[in-house]
Amino acid sequence: MTRFAACFILVFGELAWGGIFALAIPPFFNVERGFYKSSAAVYLAASITTAIGLGLLALRGGASAGPGAASLWTAAALWTLSSVAVAAYLYTLWTENGLLRSRAYALGLGLGLVALIANVTLLMPPGFGAIAAVAYALTAITSALVLGLVTGAMLFGHWYLIDLDMPVDYLRTYIRILGIVLVADLIALGLAIGLPAILGSAGAAAAVNDLFASHLGLLAVRLILGPVATIVLVWMCWQTLKIPQTMAATGLLYIAVMSVLVGEMLGRFILFRTAIPL
Repeated sequence: MTRFAACFILVFGELAWGGIFALAIPPFFNVERGFYKSSAAVYLAASITTAIGLGLLALRGGASAGPGAASLWTAAALWTLSSVAVAAYLYTLWTENGLLRSRAYALGLGLGLVALIANVTLLMPPGFGAIAAVAYALTAITSALVLGLVTGAMLFGHWYLIDLDMPVDYLRTYIRILGIVLVADLIALGLAIGLPAILGSAGAAAAVNDLFASHLGLLAVRLILGPVATIVLVWMCWQTLKIPQTMAATGLLYIAVMSVLVGEMLGRFILFRTAIPL
C-alpha cells in the first residue's frame, strides 16, 4: 500500500510546485496582492500535505516492493524545506520587503523542483536505468506545470470580479502558456513510453509491453479525458476571451481543472500498475 499511496500523494506535490511557478505569470505590481496571498496559501497547503503524507508513509517503514523509508524521509524533508520557503514568501506579501520576497520565491521554486524530482524518482523500480529516470522527471515537471497553470488561471479569473479594469491580456497570457505546456505534456507522455521501450533497460521495456498488453484502454482514457480534453477547453477559453468574457472563460477553466485532475489521477494509477510515469 505504500507505493499506491505515494503515487497519489505526488499529485499534491505537482500542484504545489506548478502553482508556485504559475504565480510568476501576472505582473506583480499591477495585480491585487490578495490574489497572490490566497493562491500561495493554497499551494503552500498542497506542499505541506505532500511533506506530511510522505512522512507518515516513512513512519510506517516503507515497503520491500515500493519506496523505502530513507527515500520517503528524504522527499518529505525536501518538501518541508520548500514549504518553509513558500511560507516565507507568503509572509512577505503582507510586507514591502521585495528583496526577501523575491529570494524566498526563488528558493521555494528551486527546492520544490528538487523535491518534485526526488518524489517521482522514488517511485521508479530498481533497475529501470537513467533513461527511465529522465522520463520520470520530465513527465512530473510537465504534469506539474499543467496542473499549476490551470488552477492558477482559474483562480486568477475570479479577480476580474474584484478589479473590473484589469486587462484581459493577463488571463490570455495564462491561457497561451497553458496551451503550450499541454502540448509539451503530450510530447513528454509520448517520450515516457518511447524512451524506456527503445533505450531503456529490460525491466522498463517489459513495463511498456505490459502497458499496451493489459492497460491500453486505461491509457486511452487517460489521454482523452486528460490533456486532449483540456486542450479543447483551453481553445474554447481562448475564443471566449476574444469577446472578451472573462467569467465564461473562468467557468470553462473550472471544467479544465477537473479534466486535468482526472487525467492526473488516471496517470498515477497507471504508474502504480505498470511503473510507466504517465
